[in-house]
Amino acid sequence: MGAMPDSTDMEMAAATGPCASIPAEHMPFIRQVLDRVGDKWSMLIVVVLDDGPLRYTDLQRRIPGISQRMLTHTLRQLVEDGLITRTAYAEVPPRVEYALAPLGRGLHEIAMRLIGWASDHHAEIRAHRSRADAVTASPRT
Repeated sequence: MGAMPDSTDMEMAAATGPCASIPAEHMPFIRQVLDRVGDKWSMLIVVVLDDGPLRYTDLQRRIPGISQRMLTHTLRQLVEDGLITRTAYAEVPPRVEYALAPLGRGLHEIAMRLIGWASDHHAEIRAHRSRADAVTASPRT
C-alpha cells in the first residue's frame, strides 16, 4: 500500500470564491502564469510595446533600470508564452524587433489599469508604509 500524498503533492479545489471555478489541476500552472506576467519587467515591456514594434536597444532605453540580462530573460519568456513576437530580419547588420502578439494585447489593457491604479494611489500607499515602518521601528514597552 502506497503512502498517502501530503498537501504539497495534492492540489485541493477551492470550495468557494473566484478560485472555485478553476479545476485544482490547473492551479499550479495558473499561479506560474500569474507570477510571470505579474512581475515588474513583463508588465513594463508589454506596456511599452503598445506603441508598435521596438528593437532591443529601444526597449532598454524606454525601461529605466532594467539590466541587459533581465531584459533578455524577460523577452525570451514573453515570446515563449506567446505574449510578444520576435522578428529577425535578414539584413546586414541583423535587425530584430519585438511586438505585442494578440494574446499580449489583452494583457496590455490589464497592465495599464494596474499601472494607473499604482500611480493614482502611490502617495497613499507610501504613507501607509511610512506609518508601518514607524510602528516597527518604535521601541515596545
